[in-house]
Amino acid sequence: MKKLSYLLLIILACSSCAKDYLETVPTNAIGKPTTFATTANAALAVNGLAKLMTRQYLSSQGFNGEGTIKMYYGNYPGNHFYVYLNGWAPIINATFNENTASIYCYYPWYYYYMIIGNANSIIVNVDNAEGTEAERQFIKAQALTYRAYAFMMLSQLYCNRWSDSNGGTAAGLVLRLDESTDDMPLSTLKETYDQIYADLDNAIALFTASGKTREKNFDPDVNVAYAIYARAALNRQDYANAEANAVKAREGYALMSVADYKAGFANPNGEWIWGSYGASDETLYYYSYFAYIAYNSNASAVRTYPKCISKLLYEQIPATDIRKDLFLDPTGYTYSASSGEGSAALASHARELYPDIQSTAKVYAYMQFKIKANDLPGVGNMNHFRSSEMYLVEAEAKYFQHESAAEIQQLLEELTAASGRDPDYTCTKTGTDLLNEIKLYRAIELWGEGFDWFDMKRWGDNIQRTSFANGGNYTSTLAVTITPDQNNKWTWKIPLKETDYNELVE
Repeated sequence: MKKLSYLLLIILACSSCAKDYLETVPTNAIGKPTTFATTANAALAVNGLAKLMTRQYLSSQGFNGEGTIKMYYGNYPGNHFYVYLNGWAPIINATFNENTASIYCYYPWYYYYMIIGNANSIIVNVDNAEGTEAERQFIKAQALTYRAYAFMMLSQLYCNRWSDSNGGTAAGLVLRLDESTDDMPLSTLKETYDQIYADLDNAIALFTASGKTREKNFDPDVNVAYAIYARAALNRQDYANAEANAVKAREGYALMSVADYKAGFANPNGEWIWGSYGASDETLYYYSYFAYIAYNSNASAVRTYPKCISKLLYEQIPATDIRKDLFLDPTGYTYSASSGEGSAALASHARELYPDIQSTAKVYAYMQFKIKANDLPGVGNMNHFRSSEMYLVEAEAKYFQHESAAEIQQLLEELTAASGRDPDYTCTKTGTDLLNEIKLYRAIELWGEGFDWFDMKRWGDNIQRTSFANGGNYTSTLAVTITPDQNNKWTWKIPLKETDYNELVE
């Protein structure tokens, strides 16, 4: 098949239980008639979509499914994430956006269209599968949810922010909705969002009609569809839909306890709306997301280059906020003013606080202790949506609809004070100060989870990193200011691997 979008095979999980969960075989070894002969088989194909989000890709550079999107595209180029990797400046400073031959330009396109192509096969074929109507409805709803999510993520990367799209008339995506491999032009951005909405509307209706519920957190269900809808609508500046769906998405997902918050973000809890499965017998070893970020990992990507919060964001976290404890405070200790690496005394202090730091690992000022692996080198379940995000989506949507400041203040207090994150927190801010408060608490709450760059792009805010010399904790190479109009307006260009073979995309 000549199209990048379809240079793939449906991944069919052999079983949905424990050890066999991520064991997969391509359906060409089984045959499409067998794959979709029954709803039981089709359900395993949906399980295969979950596998696509946590497998190794392209045999280089640590590409690991959704974890790579979070790290390389959300965290690294953001405003609040520091890692001593001057050699990665083209990624961290987002100067590869127009390098259409780069593997970094290619990877998200390749990865998300793999999900879309596999979801399409399920959507097209499941109606004829032997089984109950409820089973067919639930499976189709799940596949539609995956497709909507993939289109949404692609739109954030490869399309202009909505405010720069001239009402959605700017270029969107190749909207492949079946198993065809014909050349197709780009849609408009409005058409792209219309398709995302249509998929989610259809999914929600089917989830509801089926009357079925999921068994595992990695399975999409109606709350996942609502959560994707909320995030997509926020990106589109459709604030009424963002608010309504955020409220629905978090129903039944109470904010986690302080103990859960400090437990390492590697296991689902009552706040997790959707995540990806990870276990010791299904490890990606040194390719995994946790092998790149978990503070206790023995992977060189962590031992040599621990991940840190920006000093300026850290200093804005109140002392009474438990989230401040998840980063290494270097007060009273020395550290390198050219890299951030801590002195022997700071390293000793860090190990007293967190004895599971590897003995050979370097310690840096402001390094993170939020995310921890369950097993080495980087095993853990990976979160995609939490109810905390939905509180913040609702708050932002209310602000831009000019709703009551008191209602927005209450949402922030519920998220921060009532949850125990900071029992002393109150919010009385209004106007622009209130919007800045929402932005601040998004940065604090969602740090390290892949939102940073995406949020800054959506808002059209500057990336503004401060060097060590000027009171921050970025090297001079990475202490840059990136304005919204730079780097192709933060929009990745369509990779050559699509344009070279799809004659209708330039």
